[in-house]
Amino acid sequence: MSNAVLLGYGLNQPSFRHRMRSLAEPLQADGWQVRMEQFPSGRYGIRTWERRDLFRWADVTVLHQIKLSSLEARLFASVSRHRVFDVDDAIYVRKPRRLGELPDESLWRKRKFAATCRWADAVAAGNEVLAGVARASARQISILPTSIDAQSYRKTTAGPHDPPTVVWIGSPENLIYLEMIRPALARLAIRHPSLKLRVICSEFPDWSDVTVEPVRWSSATEAESLAGAHIGVMPLTDDAWSRGKCAFKLLQYMAASLPCVASPVGANTEAVLDGVNGFHATQADEWERSLEKLIVSPELRAQFGAKGLAHVQDRYSLHAYRENYLTLLNRLAAS
Repeated sequence: MSNAVLLGYGLNQPSFRHRMRSLAEPLQADGWQVRMEQFPSGRYGIRTWERRDLFRWADVTVLHQIKLSSLEARLFASVSRHRVFDVDDAIYVRKPRRLGELPDESLWRKRKFAATCRWADAVAAGNEVLAGVARASARQISILPTSIDAQSYRKTTAGPHDPPTVVWIGSPENLIYLEMIRPALARLAIRHPSLKLRVICSEFPDWSDVTVEPVRWSSATEAESLAGAHIGVMPLTDDAWSRGKCAFKLLQYMAASLPCVASPVGANTEAVLDGVNGFHATQADEWERSLEKLIVSPELRAQFGAKGLAHVQDRYSLHAYRENYLTLLNRLAAS
């Protein structure tokens, strides 16, 4: 029997839930003992030393989104057997605080990212962009895209005569990206007065020119909330932070058979195939034209939605993600 520790800063954060919690059950079924532990964000070095018995117990410790300084990474390596650095965001830069600002290209963050890559036995990267940055320091890299259980979602139930509903789902800190498409939505709302933007979140924009339908996020109602929409959107700025993001909300839309409109940035270009399961859009007029085509054509929405569901089942299968991750962990435990 092998032992695994899945380590994160927040065990209820979306990325930890989707990438780490989803591994617990298949690991246990494969004979592993699994512990999910929260790691302090401060007390550098001391936090690792205090948990040395836990790390020695584990055959493999997975650090999810946790960067270590060179000194702490060496200490971590000395008190653990095997380590995986799991990353699905560009945590080597600081996220812009305001729309239009550039990410903070912090040398300290980059050095910590490189040190963690260097002292890990393997890096599990959520996309090719992250893998490309890690390659400069990592011994081994596995590209394991954040995946989804499409069966836990419902196909869209929104009818052709229902008010056109554009949906966005995400965290409050990412609401700023919706400002990018506000002008397009405002112009569309003039031509389609019943148009609404459904925002699934814990906070909501207060707009006067677009009808915003606030839906408080809940794991129990998430699938139903998505199924009641017509079109999913994911606007992003084109910068080092956004290029490293995984396109999870697009996978959620496609699992609900929704056509998507997305900024062609990073992993978005792999999830949304332009003209196949959705559209790429950069400028406001491109967003307006793309959304208009989908609003007025139930047939195109159905065509793109079916293609999107097939794409997510083929490319982002949760079963494949689990199998590939288990292969990596079993190989390290046996070495």
